[in-house]
Amino acid sequence: MGRKDKHSQKHLCSQGTNILRQWTALQTPGITYRLALGFLNSLGQILSSKEDAERLVEKVPERFQPLELRRRPPRPEGGGARAANGHWPVINPWLISGDWAPGPAPGRAGRSAGMWRAAAVRALRGGGAGGPRAASGAAAAQLRRRLESELEDIRGAGTWKSERVIASRQGPHLRLAGGGAGIINFCANNYLGLSSHPEVIRAAVEALEKFGAGLSSVRFICGTQSIHKDLEEKIARFHQREDAILYASCFDANAGIFEALLTPEDAVLSDELNHASIIDGIRLCKANKYRYKHMDMQDLEAKLKEAQKHRLRLVATDGAFSMDGDIAPLREICQLAQKYDALVFIDECHATGFLGPNGRGTDELLGVMDKVTIINSTLGKALGGAAGGYTTGPKPLIDLLRQRSRPYLFSNSLPPAVVGCASKALDLLMESNAIAQSMAAKTQRFRSKMTAAGFTISGKDHPICPVMLGDARLASVMAEDMLNRGIYVIGFSYPVVPKGKARIRVQISAVHSDEDIDRCVEAFTEVGRKHGALS
Repeated sequence: MGRKDKHSQKHLCSQGTNILRQWTALQTPGITYRLALGFLNSLGQILSSKEDAERLVEKVPERFQPLELRRRPPRPEGGGARAANGHWPVINPWLISGDWAPGPAPGRAGRSAGMWRAAAVRALRGGGAGGPRAASGAAAAQLRRRLESELEDIRGAGTWKSERVIASRQGPHLRLAGGGAGIINFCANNYLGLSSHPEVIRAAVEALEKFGAGLSSVRFICGTQSIHKDLEEKIARFHQREDAILYASCFDANAGIFEALLTPEDAVLSDELNHASIIDGIRLCKANKYRYKHMDMQDLEAKLKEAQKHRLRLVATDGAFSMDGDIAPLREICQLAQKYDALVFIDECHATGFLGPNGRGTDELLGVMDKVTIINSTLGKALGGAAGGYTTGPKPLIDLLRQRSRPYLFSNSLPPAVVGCASKALDLLMESNAIAQSMAAKTQRFRSKMTAAGFTISGKDHPICPVMLGDARLASVMAEDMLNRGIYVIGFSYPVVPKGKARIRVQISAVHSDEDIDRCVEAFTEVGRKHGALS
């Protein structure tokens, strides 16, 4: 292998022991020992001196110790006769002491030393044993072991989140990769069924052809096209606000607003069950932080009284809470905000497009559109389902965000196809409220039938219908059994929801038929009885 040129003996020792550490982290103990022995013997044949071999033994990870180098006949001068097995046994075999005996690996008893040697050479040259390269060194191995332990804990707790692969468009009926066809989908945020609407798709294709795949730039450099400005104007008009600003996601919108708006002189008061993106956004700002109990107006008032010492007070809440399907008491929140001279911010990701007479959200539903100062929402759910988020509110605020909001300043512009999707979805919504209004009857049908069957459904009058089960394993197992019956739902457990409040979240779409809903209820009833969730 040309050991005198590129690879020094010192490098071989270091590289070889690093590979052993990788295998230690990747393999099960028995296989690791056997694999390590074969590798060490083959590596030893490459080394030219006993000192190098001893150095290698010293560097071998502790779990393989103690090892002992048995003295073997030296390699003849001038390259004399080889051993009977065709290679040089400089440090072969290793003597292993301990309470385990490696023995031959299943299915590998006949593997020749020459094959082991070839594997060792490939590993040393390629940085691994023929597979993907991994970071080497003790720190990397320690990190891998810790991560594997954490992942095993997640599996053991029954909270592992697998990703099912869809091989069709998003819609009420799906085809899963691997042959699962005719699956009814009850877990998408596709509230209005616009993700695969032909006019929405056509608008995306037209935008793609006219404006290209992307901007390769942030907005303020060379990333603003006419369609971006048109969509922002359309969003502001839809919400009856002064202006709007686009983000790559509503997570980014929430990450960008609090830090830009609030200072150490200000205060933000947040519902304890707000979405993770609101929580993370608030963490980024330097304002004084207050957390009030979920939808508890008495506690909010107490916190508002305490926050009177600050210059500005901002109450932040989800309009509709995605895990529980309940709607924030915005009337009461706005009354308290007016009483204590505070502003109101709402995240409308699970409300925009279908709550309220015209689908404008919870502020329209509860008649407080003129009392809510700031709205953040998404283009990635009801409004086409592609991606993107936004903030809409007073023009000076939007202007400030264009100057100071870091996710806006340091993220690429929304791709034209995404902008085209969302713009057409808003057109359809503003032309008619028929799709949005169809949601109420379908939601009521599911909730009433599931309650009659004996299930507890959280929330009220929202298409998010959490089937409360409590136990994480039960939620996971029932969701799998539902899929076996052709119903696609997902179990939610800690840390997505509090411990002891695991559930299967069902989401109703305007494009679900009554037959789809009835079939879902029947499957829940069968699976619930099978697993003891129903008596």
